[in-house]
Amino acid sequence: MDVHAALVTHTLPLWFLVLSLFLPRLCIALGWLQHSLGSFVPATVGLIPILVWLLVPRILILFWIYQDQGIGLWFLIHAIALLLAWGGGGTRVVRRRTRVVEVED
Repeated sequence: MDVHAALVTHTLPLWFLVLSLFLPRLCIALGWLQHSLGSFVPATVGLIPILVWLLVPRILILFWIYQDQGIGLWFLIHAIALLLAWGGGGTRVVRRRTRVVEVED
């Protein structure tokens, strides 16, 4: 019985999995420049990968993790980060303090 055939090989580097939690666009760009994501990033650059990279990089990273490892611990961690990033993005309100000066006659 071949034991190595039963083991799942993961090709996404650990630095990519950790750093993409905080800086997803930068990680995709660094992975593309280092050619360490060769099986995930196509050699030809079309319009669709660039748009996905710009608009929804976390979904692209989730898709890559699912392709590489399936639904596992890293997939769940990144899914939670996606929900936190999208859920907390619109609730920030900036309030300005205005100074009220009363003028006496």
